[in-house]
Amino acid sequence: MKKCNSSMQLTRAADYGVRVMIHLATLPAEERALLPALAQATGAPESFLSKVLQALSRAKLITSWRGKTGGFAILALGRNASMYDVIEAIDGPICLNVCVMSGKVCARKATCPAHPVWARAQRAMLDVLTTALIRDLAAEGLAEDAGNLVAGAKLFPAMLS
Repeated sequence: MKKCNSSMQLTRAADYGVRVMIHLATLPAEERALLPALAQATGAPESFLSKVLQALSRAKLITSWRGKTGGFAILALGRNASMYDVIEAIDGPICLNVCVMSGKVCARKATCPAHPVWARAQRAMLDVLTTALIRDLAAEGLAEDAGNLVAGAKLFPAMLS
């Protein structure tokens, strides 16, 4: 695989946001996770992750409590959110090119042969991101973990006894 030098990539904050939302969605309802545990589960530095969590909280995708019994928990809106919702909560709207930004009028739209390609690519990207729901991704992760546990039990039965 070639090294990616493109500016067309999501921010690290958006990536961490998706990771933390999936992790929170794997926890039982109402269970809270502390920042250090979330940082470890997502591979994100705590100081950076705290800013991501603030953005997710402002978007009403998660909630937080302070104190000894504090932590972060996913809300129903967050569990039912799409990857696009999470990314938008952190980075704002995603646009592949300025000519496909919502509310913008491109002066070259009628004569530019690239415009329809940008528009199709934008629609395809949004279709993928809006149909990838956090709850479904979390369920896939749990199923994969369960499958790995079963496979591990077959390979290393003595470890489970």
